[in-house]
This record gives sequence, structure tokens and C-alpha cells, in this order.
Amino acid sequence: MKIQMKTPLVEMDGDEMTRVLWKDIKEILLEPYIDLKTEYYDLGLPAREATKDQITVDAAEASKRLGVAVKCATITPNAQRVEEYNLSEMWKSPNGTIRAILDGTVFRTPIMVKGIDPVVKNWKEPITIARHAYGDVYRNQEMRITEPGTASLVFESDSGNTEKAVVFRFEGPGVLQGQYNKDDSIASFARSCFQYALDQGKDLWFSSKDTISKKYDHRFKDIFQEIFDAEYKEAFGKAGLDYFYTLIDDAVARVIRSRGGYIWACKNYDGDVMSDMISTAFGSLAMMTSVLVSPEGNYEYEAAHGTVTRHYYKWLKGESTSTNPVATIFAWTGALRKRGELDEIPELVEFAEGLEAACIRTIEGGKMTGDLVGLWSGDVPAQKLDSRAFLEAIRDEMEAAA
Repeated sequence: MKIQMKTPLVEMDGDEMTRVLWKDIKEILLEPYIDLKTEYYDLGLPAREATKDQITVDAAEASKRLGVAVKCATITPNAQRVEEYNLSEMWKSPNGTIRAILDGTVFRTPIMVKGIDPVVKNWKEPITIARHAYGDVYRNQEMRITEPGTASLVFESDSGNTEKAVVFRFEGPGVLQGQYNKDDSIASFARSCFQYALDQGKDLWFSSKDTISKKYDHRFKDIFQEIFDAEYKEAFGKAGLDYFYTLIDDAVARVIRSRGGYIWACKNYDGDVMSDMISTAFGSLAMMTSVLVSPEGNYEYEAAHGTVTRHYYKWLKGESTSTNPVATIFAWTGALRKRGELDEIPELVEFAEGLEAACIRTIEGGKMTGDLVGLWSGDVPAQKLDSRAFLEAIRDEMEAAA
């Protein structure tokens, strides 16, 4: 008998090879065992174009309403994609839109497997990246400067006051960018990080560059410290946990020398870059979980990688592909586990945990996708499987353990 759900998940479909895997994961690993209830939103690029990106906003609002969402990887179009998909405009990143609406924090953690050793040999435990998911370069305004002139930063208050600062005197062509953030969003980011660290029992690091950005980055530093001192210092002490701030260049050096096992909080762009570095150094971009947690307690789970365009073009030609679906599977299991916890369905929680364990056992048993074969140092020979065969091997492993 299938596991029954009470409340639907928000399901956000995506693009290219991950869209293909999305369908296969549901067909092979989920629907035979769960009476899957979802509120479906197609965030594939053609659907975003047809709705002028309103469907992305609708999906984000549904996530706030239902509390738990799972998202497939999507294309953020550049000039090439605008031409390829005949788009009316260069639509913004769906992730950026969703994060702005939910105003949450993204936590990304590598999935560790025996036989896939981190490139940094002293890393023994996962390093979780906590990424602020609001503002900065992802909500910026940009200009292409084509002639001499003066660029200024201007703020006009509602009370009638005006502040102005000259950014640069251009003597020729160049580029200009303006970005922002809000105290309340930074505070939500800080509280999410402190609470997640307590929940996970891990130390928390936060890094920025306040020595250079003496107002923008310094505001992040100050808010983190104020909230820690007022709200979390005692709890951290009782739990035997540490919080410290350092410059991001120092943090990078410390990370490389560390053994792992902590949460590293980063501003939006820093977290975007560092999460890819961490995931690759631990093994593969396709072996990293990602969850967006909003201040209201809403959760959106996704894979931390893109749409695997190169494999998709091969798949369109009918060629075999060995795309790693593990992070996408873990997006589903994360959402199902959280839905089970919130709705008090222990069978759903157990299923999610069992599926994750089956993924790990399958790889540790030598069956894996092509991205992992070259990294393999396990005792048994590595067997490269195409994506669908790998999913079927996970299913067989899960059923054998049932």
C-alpha cells in the first residue's frame, strides 16, 4: 500500500537534462511507493516565457502558502539562450526571484560517500555553506557607460532629505553597478544561521570584507554580532559551540586547513561561488544538497547544480547519458522528510531516509554515474551506469533493504 500524504508539496519542474531526470525519479523511485500529492508549476523556460515569468512568482507564493517546495534546476538565460529559445526578454534567475520573495537563507551541504575522497585530504566532515539569499548583485541595477561623465550614488528620503556621493568620474567607456540590502533581511539571515547551527550542533563562521566595504559589509558584521550577543551567545555556550567572524580571504585559508564539520555563512555572491568550490572539492557538483529556509519557516529544496546542458544535447540525439541524479533525489527526499515531519507522517520520513541510504549504498557498492568513476577509490570496481540504470539500481537497493 502506498504511503498517503496529507498536504501537497509545491513541485517546480525545470529545464533540460534535469527535467528528464525529474520525470524518471518520480516514475522509478517515488510514485510506486507514495501517493504523491503536489501542486505543480512548470518553471521550464518556455513556460516562463509564455507567462512573462509570472509562473515563477506564483510558485514562490505557493511555497509560502504550503510551506514545503521541491525545485528542479532551471535555466537563467543569457544572450545565447534568448536567441536559442526565442525569448521576448532575458528573464531573471528563477532562484533569485524565489529567494527574494521568500527572503530566506540557503544551506548547502555535500553528500559524503565512502570511496569518494575530498580533494582536500584533511576534510573529514561536511562543510555546510549558508548563503544569504536576498539582494546584492542578484537584485542590482547596471549601466554600460559609453561616454565621459560622472556617476553618483543618490538617496532621496521620503522626508525630503538627499544624500549624494560621487562614485567615479568616467573619462571613457566602462560599466557601473548599484546593489543594496536591508537590515531586516540581514537579521533574518543571521538568525537562520545561528538557529541552524544550534539545530545541527555545529560551529558557525561568518565572513565578509568589512575592511574594504566599511559600510555595506560592515553592516552585515555588526548585525550578526549584535544578534549573537543578545539572543544566541548563552545557547551556543551551553551547546559547546563557537561563533566567530573573520575576513573572507582569511576564512578561505582557514577552510582549506580545517577538517570540516562546521557551517560557513557567506553573503549572496560569496556563497554562490564558495558552494561550488566546496561541492567540487568534496567530489561532484551533483553531490550537494540545497535547502532555502525562510524566516517564517518555509522550506524549498533543490539540487545545487545546473541543468546539465551538454548531456541534454546528447540525450536529444538519442545518445546514452550518465548524468548524476543524486542531488535531485535528495531534493525530493528533503522535501518529503520535512512534509512528513510537519504533517506527522513517520512513514514518509522513514521512506525519505531509506531512499537516501539506498543512494549511498548503491554508490559504495560500485554502481555510479560517470562523474564519480574518475573519483572512485573504493574497494570494489566502479561500474558506470547510464542515468536510468542508476536510478533502477537505487530502487533495487531500496527494495532489498525494505
